[in-house]
Formats: sequence, structure tokens, C-alpha cells
Amino acid sequence: MVEFLSRRSIPHESRDIAENEAWLNELVNMGYMATPVTLIGDEAVVGFSADKLNTVLRQQGFAES
Repeated sequence: MVEFLSRRSIPHESRDIAENEAWLNELVNMGYMATPVTLIGDEAVVGFSADKLNTVLRQQGFAES
């Protein structure tokens, strides 16, 4: 996921829920029980789908590269 966003020069913050229980709790409180979860604006992409990520990124104003 990080590589996918980095290759496209998309600013991002990576959070390893194994390193920080607060991040895990935040994810669970949002209703997610699986990772990865990528939040782009108000949209969440669960799992890795390049097509879905590119669609949401375009909708948020990031050009596909």
C-alpha cells in the first residue's frame, strides 16, 4: 500500500496497528476488523484494490500516474 501511494507521490501517513493500540482501537471504533484500510477523504478502501484506490484518488483530485 505504501509503495502504491509513494510511486504516485500521494501524501500519506502509514499506521502500523501492531505498534500502537490507540490506532487499533480507532480502526475498530470505525467498524473495521481487517487491514489494510486506506482512508481517502471520507472514503475508506478496505483491502488492496488498485482499481478502487485509483478511482477514489481521482474522485479526491489526485491524478493517476
